Amino acid sequence: MDYPRLTVAEVSESLQRFGLVDYIVFICSLLICVVIGLFFGWKDWQNHRARKRSVRRGSEALNYLVGGRKMKIFPVAMSLIASFISGIAVMGASTETYLYGTQFCYIFTAIIAMAFSMNYIFLPVYQGLEITSAYGYLQLRFDRRLRLLGSGLFTLATILHLPIVIYVPALAFNQVSGVNVHIVSTGVCMVCIFYTLVGGIKAVVWTDVIQMFIMIGALVMIVVKGTVDIGGLGVVIERNMASGRIEPPNFSVDPTQRHTIWAIFIGGGCFWISKNAIHQMMIQRYLALPSFRDAQKALLCFTVGIIMLLMTCFYNGLLIYATFYDCDPLTTGLAKAKDQLLPVLLMKVLGSYPGLPGLFISGIFSASLSSLSTGLNSLSAIVLEDFVKPYSRKQLSERCTSYIMRGTVLVFGIVAVALVLVVEHLGTVLQLSMSLIPISLGPLLGLFLMGMLLPWVDSLSALGGAISGLLTMAYIVIRAQVAIAAKEIVFPTKPVSIEGCEYDFNLPPGYNVTVPSTGHIASKSLHHVSFLFYTFIGASVTLMLGSLSATILRRQQSDKLDPMLLAPFVRKLYFPQTCPTVAIHNSNKEDTQL
Repeated sequence: MDYPRLTVAEVSESLQRFGLVDYIVFICSLLICVVIGLFFGWKDWQNHRARKRSVRRGSEALNYLVGGRKMKIFPVAMSLIASFISGIAVMGASTETYLYGTQFCYIFTAIIAMAFSMNYIFLPVYQGLEITSAYGYLQLRFDRRLRLLGSGLFTLATILHLPIVIYVPALAFNQVSGVNVHIVSTGVCMVCIFYTLVGGIKAVVWTDVIQMFIMIGALVMIVVKGTVDIGGLGVVIERNMASGRIEPPNFSVDPTQRHTIWAIFIGGGCFWISKNAIHQMMIQRYLALPSFRDAQKALLCFTVGIIMLLMTCFYNGLLIYATFYDCDPLTTGLAKAKDQLLPVLLMKVLGSYPGLPGLFISGIFSASLSSLSTGLNSLSAIVLEDFVKPYSRKQLSERCTSYIMRGTVLVFGIVAVALVLVVEHLGTVLQLSMSLIPISLGPLLGLFLMGMLLPWVDSLSALGGAISGLLTMAYIVIRAQVAIAAKEIVFPTKPVSIEGCEYDFNLPPGYNVTVPSTGHIASKSLHHVSFLFYTFIGASVTLMLGSLSATILRRQQSDKLDPMLLAPFVRKLYFPQTCPTVAIHNSNKEDTQL
């Protein structure tokens, strides 16, 4: 596309061709979610009336949170993918590749490691316990203090994560339409809060399925049309090779380098394990399936699907560079924020086709709304199971249970929307997401690993290790964010060019056309370590201090430990004489089941 000699503001306005058809497509995608929420809310109300004369304890919560444990494999697998591949991944992965190259693409190795750990350590334990809150495991294995700590850490991680999830699609919508970020984020999130509040996990899962298909369709269209427009796959590869963006794995052992294969596999692997194996948002999906075999099939579908989708997102980053290789949108100001690069490509490639930009933005919003709805539904499970039921002096009525769960969705949804005001000032979303969340997920992963792999660790040692890991991670992450904001840490970016620009713009102050951005660290300290290692560090500190304390004090007595609370291979090693089908004691199950 050839531009006349316009100003960058005029070019930006010309790309904001979000017309009537696009708005109709976008609104229809939201209305579908509302209809699904109303449908499942109506069905649950009908079921509630049908069983009113023979109420089972917890039946309302069981249906709202885990679909009665009767969900099907396909929708759950699609929901797992949709929940994880939020707008952070769709836009953040593309931005990552454009700015820093393909090093992060090797994250597929960490995803495979996550799948193996899920299959052999975590899922067999969860399915054997029939719990609803993943952190109910911590009470069975240790005590109630650890359960509350785990639930609190998850709540903290989710509150930090959801505003980022909301902010990303609002950025995309702002780029293509000019509508204020806060107006669109508030409006769309109210829709999400409504269908999550009304329909529960069934509405969340089935809206995820619809949203997943919208997102896949949008990504495929931009990949195919964008590649054809610039001359084919060969041109994409040639231009990115010339700029150094396509590169082999970095085998450096320097932990302060932003991306090395060790940071991606070890650090990224721990992050992915924590985001899947101990995260209520994901575990709640697996617990909605009737059997361990079904959970394994859903895990396989999730692993394959997430790798394919992430590779598509990384390719979009290469496509952005190949399209704007001689006129960087960030330098010229055509993209006002780093995470608006993909919407700029969208409007350049598909902007002249009515409805297609609307479909793509719907896909971005679908990915994020899926994560938001899942997070809110999971928080309702945590609040009910971990913060209300254990302290309720009498059995909660179904009406009271319903009010608590739906009230939690409403309150946390409003809090997440309000926190968007903070997120917009904190940098690129992918690194931000993988930096803040490990503050809580690192120590939490250490707790679960101690519980399932180290039978000699007692509750007091585990608590000490978790608190130590939490304090360590809080210092590292907060100190690193301060250093990044103060430009103490600057990461090297790949070279860009503005030599081919055909519109007028003002260069940023101090910009040097001939020198690409380079990173520097004045003097290295602990907080300069790659953000990919954050979860690994938090889990390692928790594991080491907790297991060391337990080894010295020798508190845990193995004969008082239920073997079903350990990973299967650990169970066979430490309790070879125990029947593998041993059941959890009824007295313990009463505290964790619905």
